[in-house]
Amino acid sequence: MNAVQKPTTVPALIRHIVAHIHPDTHPFLTHKVKDAWVDISYRDAIENIDAISAWFLHLGIQKGDRIGLVIENGPEYIYFDQALQQIGAINTSIYPTLTETETEYILNDSGLKVLLVGNPFLLRKVVKVANSCPALMRIIPAFDEFEKYTEKANLNAGVISLADVIQQGLPLVKQYSQTINIAREAILPSDLSCLIYTSGTTGTPKGVMLMHSNFVQTVWGGLSQISIVDKDDVFLSFLPLSHVFERAATYYICMGAGARIAFSQSLELLAKNMTEVRPTIMNCVPRLLERIHDKAMKNGTTAGGMKTKIFNWAFEVGSKYRTIRESGKNPGVILRNQYKLADKLVFSKIKEKTGGRLKFLISGGGALPKNVGEFFGNVGIPVLEGYGLTETTGPVCVTEFDRQVYGTAGRILPGSEFGIQDVETGKIYTVQTHQSMDPQFTSPEGEILIKGVAVMKGYWNKPEETKAAIDANGWFHSGDIGRFYKGYVQITDRLKNMLVNAYGKNIYPTPVENTYLKSPKIEQIFLVGDRREYVTAIIVPPKELLQETFGFKENWFEQPEPFVDDKQVTDWLAQDIRKLSNELAKFERIKNFKIKRNPFSMEEGEMTVTLKAKRKVIEKKYAQAIDEMYMQEVDAD
Repeated sequence: MNAVQKPTTVPALIRHIVAHIHPDTHPFLTHKVKDAWVDISYRDAIENIDAISAWFLHLGIQKGDRIGLVIENGPEYIYFDQALQQIGAINTSIYPTLTETETEYILNDSGLKVLLVGNPFLLRKVVKVANSCPALMRIIPAFDEFEKYTEKANLNAGVISLADVIQQGLPLVKQYSQTINIAREAILPSDLSCLIYTSGTTGTPKGVMLMHSNFVQTVWGGLSQISIVDKDDVFLSFLPLSHVFERAATYYICMGAGARIAFSQSLELLAKNMTEVRPTIMNCVPRLLERIHDKAMKNGTTAGGMKTKIFNWAFEVGSKYRTIRESGKNPGVILRNQYKLADKLVFSKIKEKTGGRLKFLISGGGALPKNVGEFFGNVGIPVLEGYGLTETTGPVCVTEFDRQVYGTAGRILPGSEFGIQDVETGKIYTVQTHQSMDPQFTSPEGEILIKGVAVMKGYWNKPEETKAAIDANGWFHSGDIGRFYKGYVQITDRLKNMLVNAYGKNIYPTPVENTYLKSPKIEQIFLVGDRREYVTAIIVPPKELLQETFGFKENWFEQPEPFVDDKQVTDWLAQDIRKLSNELAKFERIKNFKIKRNPFSMEEGEMTVTLKAKRKVIEKKYAQAIDEMYMQEVDAD
């Protein structure tokens, strides 16, 4: 690839693949149709992409127009995105979980002209707000028999199915072929590729303007840092493509390397799809890895007898083997043979659940508990942690494949600079780059500042917010607290998440929550304590464990009261709370807690699409329960 000029825009990536990496008959995408997995070649994909581009041009779409997608992952997303981008239009993806009000806001703020809609549920939502969006010209359902949802709506925008768009576009390709090619060649790296609206944990969503150069430079930086990604890899995609992490670190990385993308059917079917597709690489969020860890540990440690002894022995061996390897040394013959046996008896069975071919996993969207990373390392599936924001085109640092420092987010990618700024004084302690990485370097803690090829152009229609985010010296202020540890970036928490107790002590919730999440009795935890005398928490135990331990039936979880008032459950959970509290400073320890019956969820508006808790929403929604925790007497410890 080095002898060939690298593409500098998103639509140039796919043409580069068929020119230099794979023949156009090679599989590009894989998805499940009824009961069978079906491959789609580059040739077939490009045919559909060009047909949609021709239809856009015939409609009058021009460079710079905003075209939207509110749809789950699948080949249709790829066709539509590539089609609009190669004529210079701007992808404006909308999270499927957003409310009608939020969807309407994005449609109007972006001036969206065309919208692809994924399913009947989403179409009903769009139909309700469409006539309040004057710029909207066409609504394109990606499914058949959509008329029953639109025929009585008296919509101002026209409605046509994606299948009909492609059918009408195919005969137009010859007419518009030269125009498409000229448009694609005319796109500059500095042109806008997309608007991605922030998930809105606080305030009104802002449209992050990302350029073609932002994405493409992120691709080349990522592939240079994790060079074992190659053209024969298969990525299983399940995180939403409407989010920057999946788009940059799966979709566009695959187009840089020539790797194949397989689409999971749903989160519920992910485990089944992993065994069917047998991916070699997968991007995921910490919560998924925690669930795999928790299930494996539970199955292994509760089996009893010889099975439990073998399981515990295997992980002791795995830990020794991993530690020696990570120190740069080679394990001895005896340990190597022990590890082979541990792999045969225990680890291979865990790996089979993931398809048995994973080279590594990439975790993003939040901090991964150290013990979970070590668990996968023991098994032989490295987890590479990454860090980034929508405003930095997703990952700006990631763990190197051959160097693991658990609890960190890895090395800065080429093309970016990181500064650590004192929150109180504004002094920048240090500035580091990919090239300056020193494995012995540790810095003070402060706000993370970022410069370089990955930083956004700004916020759409929001110049004041852009100035507030990117200072006069070009530093993007991330709002995240962190430091350098052993040369890698380590994230402590969000600046806005920081709790300051009644005595002025700063408490970062994430590391405290991760300490308590070591307990198998805790699935979710939400820390409370800002301007309060002590820390409390809302805790959600795993449903399956509650059923096994206490015999609760399904109707117990369907009761309207959100919190559990059951002494036996409280006492059971308090045992682990007391034990784990010893690992924390006294002012960080939970002094009281409420047990929530069901998990926090996106559907209830309590979580973002990357499964981060919406602090303000949760605190407002459960204000009464939180206040009650401070009305009860607690131990002074």
